[in-house]
Amino acid sequence: MELIGFIAIFLTAGAIGFRYSSLRGKIGRGSATADGTIYETAARRAAMLGLIGSIIATIRMIQALPNLAQRAHTTTGALLSSNLSAQMMVGFGVLALIGFLLASGRLSIGWPLAAIGVVAGTLRGLFAGKWSQLVNPMHELAAGLWIGTLFVMVIVGLALVLRQETPADRRGPIAAAMVNDFSPLALVCGGLVVLFGVITAWRHLNPLSSLWTTPYGWALIAKLVVVAVVFALGAWNWRRGRPTLGSEAGAHGLKRSATSELVAAGVVLVITAILVSLPSPRRPGGPGGPPGGAPGAGEGPPPAAAPQ
Repeated sequence: MELIGFIAIFLTAGAIGFRYSSLRGKIGRGSATADGTIYETAARRAAMLGLIGSIIATIRMIQALPNLAQRAHTTTGALLSSNLSAQMMVGFGVLALIGFLLASGRLSIGWPLAAIGVVAGTLRGLFAGKWSQLVNPMHELAAGLWIGTLFVMVIVGLALVLRQETPADRRGPIAAAMVNDFSPLALVCGGLVVLFGVITAWRHLNPLSSLWTTPYGWALIAKLVVVAVVFALGAWNWRRGRPTLGSEAGAHGLKRSATSELVAAGVVLVITAILVSLPSPRRPGGPGGPPGGAPGAGEGPPPAAAPQ
C-alpha cells in the first residue's frame, strides 16, 4: 500500500512537472503544425497519467478516512466536518482529480487546478502551521517532480517524438527542447531530495549507531546505495547525454539511459515502501515519537494517506 501511494505521488507530480517544464510555453502555439500536435498530444497523455495517479490517491484517501476517524475517536462524518487537515486532504484531492480530468479533455484551466491540488495537497501542513511535518512531504514532492517528470517525459514525450509519424528532421530538435527545459527542474528537485532526505535520516537515526545496527538502518543504507546509482545515471544524462541532443540518434541514446535511471528509481521506491513500514529506531520514550517507536514511523505515510 505504501508503494501504491508513492506511485500515485509520482504520477501526479510527474504530470505537473512535465507540463510546466518540458512543455512550458509550447502549448497553444502553432497547434496546427507537426510540433504543436506533438506538444498537445503529449500534454493530454500526461494529464491522463496524472488522472490515474489522482484516482489511486483518492481511493487510498477513502480507505484511510475510517481509520483516521477511529484514531480520533469519532465518526468519518464528524472528522470531515471538524478537522481542518482532513478537509484539506479531501478538498485538494478532489481539486486535483477535477483538474486532471479537465486537462485530459484539452481544457487548459485543468492544469492550474491540478497543480494547486497536487502541490497544496501535499504541503497542506503549511496551512495548518505544522512546519515540523513538512519534511517528508517536501521530500516526496521533490522526488515526484524529479523522477516522476522524467518518467512522464520518457514514456509520453520522447515516445511521441521518436515515433514513425513524426518528421525525421524534427525528432532531434523537439526532444532536445523537452529535455533542456526539464533540466533546471531536475537539478533543483535533486538538491531538495538530498536536503530533505538528510533531515529525515537525522531525525530518525537516534542514536546514529542504529544506521548499522537496526533493520531500519540497513534498509536506509540499501536505499542510499541505489539512490547514488540514480544520481550517477542522472549526472551522466545531464553531462554526457544532453549535449548530444539535436539529432534523432542522440534522442534515442538519452531515452535508453533515462530508462535505466527510471529502473533504478523504481528500486528506490520499493525499498522506501519497506523502509517506512519499519519501526523508527528512536530511543524508548525519546522526544518526537512514541515509546519504542511505531510501525511506519520511519518517514511517515504518503500525503494521501493521512492528514498532517
